[in-house]
Amino acid sequence: MNAVVLNQSKFNTFKWLLKREFWEGRGGFFWAPVIAGGITAGLYALLGIVGSIAGHDKIHVNEMISDASSDDIARTIGSVGDGVMMAGIVLALAIMFFVVFFYSLGALYDERKDRSVLFWKSMPVSDTQTVLAKAAWALLLAPLVALVVGVCVGLVMWLVTALTMSVNGLPASAAMFTHSHPLLIIANVLVALPVQALWALPSVGWLMLCSSAARSKPILWALLLPALVCTIISMMGILDIDVPYAKVWYVLFERPVLSAIPGGFMKVASGHAVLHNGDVRNTLEQLPLSTSWHAFAAPDLWIGGAVGIAFIAAAIYLRRWRELAD
Repeated sequence: MNAVVLNQSKFNTFKWLLKREFWEGRGGFFWAPVIAGGITAGLYALLGIVGSIAGHDKIHVNEMISDASSDDIARTIGSVGDGVMMAGIVLALAIMFFVVFFYSLGALYDERKDRSVLFWKSMPVSDTQTVLAKAAWALLLAPLVALVVGVCVGLVMWLVTALTMSVNGLPASAAMFTHSHPLLIIANVLVALPVQALWALPSVGWLMLCSSAARSKPILWALLLPALVCTIISMMGILDIDVPYAKVWYVLFERPVLSAIPGGFMKVASGHAVLHNGDVRNTLEQLPLSTSWHAFAAPDLWIGGAVGIAFIAAAIYLRRWRELAD
C-alpha cells in the first residue's frame, strides 16, 4: 500500500513538473509555431484571394490540363492537397527543431544562471525527475504540440486551396476532398514520432549535458567541442592516415548536434526498407507509415539512444553538485 502511495506521489510530482516546463516555455512550445503558422496560413489565404481576383492564368491552366484524363487530373489535385497539408506540418516541426535545440541547451544552464535552481532544490523534487521532465518535453511533448499546430495550419491551407480551385472553376476541383489523404498524413507523422524521439536522444542528451556542465556559454561547448574533435581527427589525413571523414563527422558531430532535425532518421529507415523489401516506393502510402519503423532495425538508432541516455544520466549527476553558473 505504501509503495502504491509513493508511486502515485512520484507520478503527481512528475506531472506537475511537466506542467511547470510548459508554463515556463510556452512561448516556444506553443506560441512560436502558432504565430508562424498563423502568418503563413494568412499569407497563403491572401495569395489565394489575390490570385482569384487577378485570374490571369485561369485560361492557361485550363489549356494545360485539357489533354489530361480525368483520373490524372484528380490524382494531381489530390497530390497538391497532400503537399499543402504536409507543408503546414513541416513548417511547425521545423520551428520546433530550433525551439527544442535552444530549450535543451538552456534547460539546466539558465536555472543556474538566474539562481532559481536553489529554490527548486529546496522543493521535494529529485534531480532525476526534473531532468527527465525537461527531456520529455524536448523528445515527445514539444513535437506532439508542434504536430497538432501543424495539422491545424495544414488543414486551413488545404481548405484555402480547395476553395480557391472551386471558385476559379478548375476541372475536378472536388478531387481535393476525394483524392487527398489528410488522415493518412496525420497517421504517418504520429507513427514516426516514437522513432523521431529515439533518434533525437543523443542530440537532446548532449545539449542537456552541455547545459548542465558548462559554467558559461553552453552553445560553444555543444558546437565547438565536437567540431574541434572532428577537425583534429580529420587533420590526421595529413600524416597519410586513412581517415573516414564522413563517418567521423557523422558520429561525432551530426548525431550529437543535429539528430533532433525532424525526419533525420528516414535515411536510415529507407536503407533498411531497401534491404527488407528490395525497393522503396516513395508514395504517400509507403512513406513514412511503413518505412519509418524500419529504423528500429538499424543499430545506429539503438546505439545513439544508449549514448543519449548516458548523456542524460551524466546531466542528472552534474546537476546534483553544480549549482550556479558564472
